[in-house]
Amino acid sequence: MITRATWLHLRIPFSFFLLPVYLFALSVSGDFSVFNALLTFFIIHFLLYPASNGYNSYFDKDEGSIGGLEHPPPVQLELYRTALLLDMVAIVLGLIISIEFAIMLFIYGLVSKAYSHSAIRLKKYAIGSWFIAGFFQGFFTFLMVYVGANETSLLQISQPKVWIGAALSSFMLWGSYPMTQIYQHEEDVKRGDITLSYRLGILGTFHFTTAVFGLATLGFWLYYLFYFSATQAWLYPAFLLPVLGYFFYWYFQVSKDHSLADFHHTMRLNFISGLCLNLFFGLMIMINQ
Repeated sequence: MITRATWLHLRIPFSFFLLPVYLFALSVSGDFSVFNALLTFFIIHFLLYPASNGYNSYFDKDEGSIGGLEHPPPVQLELYRTALLLDMVAIVLGLIISIEFAIMLFIYGLVSKAYSHSAIRLKKYAIGSWFIAGFFQGFFTFLMVYVGANETSLLQISQPKVWIGAALSSFMLWGSYPMTQIYQHEEDVKRGDITLSYRLGILGTFHFTTAVFGLATLGFWLYYLFYFSATQAWLYPAFLLPVLGYFFYWYFQVSKDHSLADFHHTMRLNFISGLCLNLFFGLMIMINQ
């Protein structure tokens, strides 16, 4: 029986914030397999991501708030074993779809372990961890979903629409990722993890996110205009208006009081952003099928 502490550290609800990449990949997939799409969703969001979260928590041993968990309980060896078990189950179930999909799950798992494990700990490198996290949670995951849902191979994906979509997924995450670290500066530095957000500073993190996420938004607008329609192109920034409104509201508060760059405001921004993006990409699935 898994303890409550282990369940909490798996942070399954946190997968909601990574769901936009999955929905985006489905929205450009055309006539995908519903069974494969559902199985891919379950494997990634209920096995792969929780395994990564749990493994990260075990090696971080955070005492302060972490993504999706304000008061993390002490970690136990059970968490480490559970994370490895979930990874193994994900790969075995991935074989139902294809060997290539299972290999991609295995690679993602290896990278997430290298990100957290004390022997390698990519997390302690500001630029490297930012690039790797954005690449694998964006570009790589987009292609993994596409391969899984469409019963295809990477070698068979020839449409620029797919590869550009994968790249935009990473740009979206490269813009937002430092914001998820903004309240953890003290905790990260104690462990020797010099994150990009720490390097940028609190206001610098807001400025960086504004620039990169702004470029990503322009990229999505051009992408939908070129491959789909002007209506879909304008719907993308329209759906993001609540995110933009809250972001700048929070920015002006933080510019007066840095202590407001805290867990609660960060999670609120994550929720608004995740909800708006999930609704938009969900709508795109219905429109483009």
